[in-house]
Amino acid sequence: MKRACDRQAVVFTCEHATCFVPKQFEKLFAGRESVLRSHRGWDPGTLDLGNALAGHYGFPLFATKVSRLLVEVNRSLWHRQLFSEFSGVLDAESKQTILNRYYDSHRNAVGTWIESQISAGARVLHLSLHSFTPILNGVERNADIGLLYDPRRLGERDICERWNQNFGRLIPHWRVRKNYPYLGRSDGFTTFLRKRFNAEQYCGIELEINQRLVLDRNFQDRIPHIVKTIEDIVD
Repeated sequence: MKRACDRQAVVFTCEHATCFVPKQFEKLFAGRESVLRSHRGWDPGTLDLGNALAGHYGFPLFATKVSRLLVEVNRSLWHRQLFSEFSGVLDAESKQTILNRYYDSHRNAVGTWIESQISAGARVLHLSLHSFTPILNGVERNADIGLLYDPRRLGERDICERWNQNFGRLIPHWRVRKNYPYLGRSDGFTTFLRKRFNAEQYCGIELEINQRLVLDRNFQDRIPHIVKTIEDIVD
């Protein structure tokens, strides 16, 4: 039975929190450590930000702590980038082990939590934290922050408009763009969850931070300002 949502619950996720590779798969990346540490291997800064957000607001953080080059948790099972050129050479049994241990465990934990909150009468706001390389294929990305959402969902659109305004008020020198450098409707975890939960139950937004900011030595000092940008959104 459908229930009216009388409160908001918030969940933070990091799909690419680290570039760690479990010992049993280290041989796949022998001599490729620089690739693992690059933007291809993880989203630097997201775990620090996720911990700060969860600690400040008291909502849970779910983080995948293996490299996206082992398995891409933010892609569907059918996606060609689910396994990288390094992990793609594994046999079917090894791939299934990786999916069970890292992919399914993350997605199931988040989905179960969201479902429990909806069943208790809440509407869920899911903020998925990512960072992007400043230059891709020789092209410079011209934004500091990206807010990714489905424009067909009015709740997501309204939240991103407010968030954009908050950035403009609190960190005015950062350039914020909506649905950049990717489209919020592209394949991803939030897109998957939108198919499972309707717009009255679930809002899924991806925050994308330019790694030029993340890798700056002052980034840790900026985290409290980022945390504050959602103060009126998570209430």
